[in-house]
Amino acid sequence: MPLHHAVLALLAAKPAHGYELKTSFEHAVGDQWGGLNIGHLYQILDRLSRDGLIESRRQPQQVKPDRVIHRLTAAGRAELDRWLSEPAIAARGYRDDFFLKIMAAARSGDPATLPAVLSRQRAHLLRQLHALANARGTTTEAVESLLITAAELHIRADLGIVDAAEKTLAADPATAIAGESSPGLTPPRTAAG
Repeated sequence: MPLHHAVLALLAAKPAHGYELKTSFEHAVGDQWGGLNIGHLYQILDRLSRDGLIESRRQPQQVKPDRVIHRLTAAGRAELDRWLSEPAIAARGYRDDFFLKIMAAARSGDPATLPAVLSRQRAHLLRQLHALANARGTTTEAVESLLITAAELHIRADLGIVDAAEKTLAADPATAIAGESSPGLTPPRTAAG
């Protein structure tokens, strides 16, 4: 639950209300992560409260409705520390929409489909790299700069997938459709197999 833990981290710095947390999160990670939906944030806060990781109290305001201030509990601090002490482990398997498009294009029966899909994806990724270069020129925040670097590395890896698909699948679509193993795409052997 990375967003849950990000909220705990923000509350470790100081107690805050919902919109303050939303603003702090978006400022901390910049535009590359994307905005945090306030409705989703309130669901996270409800869950953290139910789990005893935060406590919330109403703060009266004279003109506006009461504001709810959230504070990290000792259990919340322990959970944040536990999460920070563990490595980030990717979900099992490789699930990616583009991979499914490659599979569908390779099996479409039209030899022009796969090269067109790959060409469009390459153009899209290159536009993203250009946008990230522009974003890098406007940020002064170290964490946001690191997120831009991570996005650039992911996009370069995705460009590598486009290259590999052009080299192996587009070169011989019959092999892709027949399900035969292509050079460079054979999964690594394990000790068991």
